[in-house]
Amino acid sequence: MTFGEQPAYLRVAGDLRKKIVDGSLPPHTRLPSQARIREEYGVSDTVALEARKVLMAEGLVEGRSGSGTYVRERPVPRRIARSGFRPSGGATPFRQEQADAEARGTWESSSAQAEASVAVAERLGVKPGDRVMCTKYLFREAGEAMMLSTSWEPLAVTGRTPVMLPEEGPLGGMGVVERMRAIDVIVDNVTEEVGARPGLAEELQALGGVPGHVVIVIQRTYYASGRPVETADVVIPADRYRVAYHLPVK
Repeated sequence: MTFGEQPAYLRVAGDLRKKIVDGSLPPHTRLPSQARIREEYGVSDTVALEARKVLMAEGLVEGRSGSGTYVRERPVPRRIARSGFRPSGGATPFRQEQADAEARGTWESSSAQAEASVAVAERLGVKPGDRVMCTKYLFREAGEAMMLSTSWEPLAVTGRTPVMLPEEGPLGGMGVVERMRAIDVIVDNVTEEVGARPGLAEELQALGGVPGHVVIVIQRTYYASGRPVETADVVIPADRYRVAYHLPVK
């Protein structure tokens, strides 16, 4: 192999990928067998197998027990709009995450006290082991799981207040900004760091993905006068959604 030349399995995978994208291999079509790939491209069984693994890891094909490997239906990505703060008057956590007045959805949540891990403690500016309220959300749109969110709030801020449980009490479900305002903590800044990684097994199971699928991960933190008062990990399936930001011009 000359310098800069792609390995054979990537060249084979690239050609098959092109056929999938341009429609030569439409959804639900059976992928050429390992023997057919070997014959058509003049490669070994190992190369043919590795090429198929690449396409499977990219989520372009799926294996069906006892039947073979087939091209997956490619969903048209939908948009998830986000902005720093929500309109006044309150809104649901689903609206908080989507920041879209037309959004319609449902969510499930559960809260429990926990000890801050090293990573969470660093993001909240507390000590590892400090008590936090951990709340996990599963958001659905038209019944389809679309997003996960896990948030942590320091109990040094919310403990023994009416807003200690994000989804219960007089301001249950109103979101971070309104809840903190109720205990005289004024949120004045929010940061979001966006990245991507392969989804964890439990994430893909909840979101309806397959092993190898990539997820978008947003690390969000709310601040009040420079102090972190809530941080969260938002997980979105990258093959089905795009994240769009609405940022005010100052």
